[in-house]
Amino acid sequence: MTLDPVHFDGIAGLAGRIDHGADERDRRAFAETVWEEFLDPLWDRRRDRAILEPVDEQVRRLVDCEDVALQEPAFPTVHGLDAGTINPTTFKNGLVIDVAQAAMSATPSDLDLHRSRTVVMTVHSNDETMTVEESWGKFDGGFSRRRAVKIPPLPRFAEGVVHALALYLAESKHALAHADRVTDLLVLDGPLYPRGLLRWADQHPDLADFLLEDPRPTTVLENYVRLVEDFVDRDVPLVGFVKNPTTRLITRTLKGNRDVDVAVPWSDDAALFTRLLERGEYVDDVEGDRWERDRSALSYTNWFRSRGGVDEPLSVDGDALGVDRKLPPESYEVTFFVIYDPRDDLIYRVEAPYAFTRDPETRERLALQVLQDVAVSHGPPTIVEKADELARISNPEKRSLSKRLEEGFETTQKRTYDDHRWDGDEF
Repeated sequence: MTLDPVHFDGIAGLAGRIDHGADERDRRAFAETVWEEFLDPLWDRRRDRAILEPVDEQVRRLVDCEDVALQEPAFPTVHGLDAGTINPTTFKNGLVIDVAQAAMSATPSDLDLHRSRTVVMTVHSNDETMTVEESWGKFDGGFSRRRAVKIPPLPRFAEGVVHALALYLAESKHALAHADRVTDLLVLDGPLYPRGLLRWADQHPDLADFLLEDPRPTTVLENYVRLVEDFVDRDVPLVGFVKNPTTRLITRTLKGNRDVDVAVPWSDDAALFTRLLERGEYVDDVEGDRWERDRSALSYTNWFRSRGGVDEPLSVDGDALGVDRKLPPESYEVTFFVIYDPRDDLIYRVEAPYAFTRDPETRERLALQVLQDVAVSHGPPTIVEKADELARISNPEKRSLSKRLEEGFETTQKRTYDDHRWDGDEF
């Protein structure tokens, strides 16, 4: 049943009752103030230390979409990595499970590599008598590996924990297993480090204790640390391409600093960078001034070093959750730059270890490679989309797997009314 026009207009009319504060011109002006006065460095007044600063010169740049698309690639071969899951599933016998499979893509194509998978099933139960055989095993003629992992009782966070550990364990183990296949550049579909796992320490004491007391989260983080070390040793760069950046380090810090006496209007850092990188002008319209975006060029920032929020554990100020680091601590620091694609009004964040971006030539090559990929694909790099296609578990496959798991567990999936309501629909 659709909305009647009178009801549609009634809902839309509620917007007239909301005063959304400062107008768009004022917000753009304040964004410029933040850029000019607060990011070189961004100082956390409460902790009295710099948590964000430019790697080199703080600057915003432009590159014509057509021009950069026609340039020679900065790296002759590129590999991509991604992991997909079926999402946390609860069964009537109390089990909560998630399954992740990781895959690596290559350009030029490598069919044997594309065939390989690393599969991890994480299992949670409040029944302490439940056991899991956790050793690694091979399948698909030795091309792929699999493992089941038992999660200790954490009732309030069971779904989040089984999801994060399955995803990051599969991804990190697959990356380490095939690291030697990468000779020029590896692009992770997502952040450089397991951001979801690192965020646990800030969410609840139970999760913080789990990070400190259980070896599995630390082992997962150690995989990423060893991955960085391997690539640094071989002088092969790696980056993380974040499609939907949701960091709030800058906006949260500005709100907490007493020297910023103006309300910070952005919900997250992506909204701030959109204002800083979007180009255009106000033009006359029937109803007044209207902002008209320039869609001809990608805009992007310089690289920044990030030492706050979930990036802190891998910074010089962090302890990496106790993981031993073989390189100088600053080598692991997250550095990033932000790309704005005006064709779709989207922001992307590109991360890399400081071990690579400290070199001016390397960071320029990395930026050029990603900018060219975005310009050509009109979105995330093709190598990332290719890895996503290999690792993705479709909705019909998820339903089929759930049925097979029900048979294997001799139980049925716990269902809600929404499951019944939307059964069979694709999302």
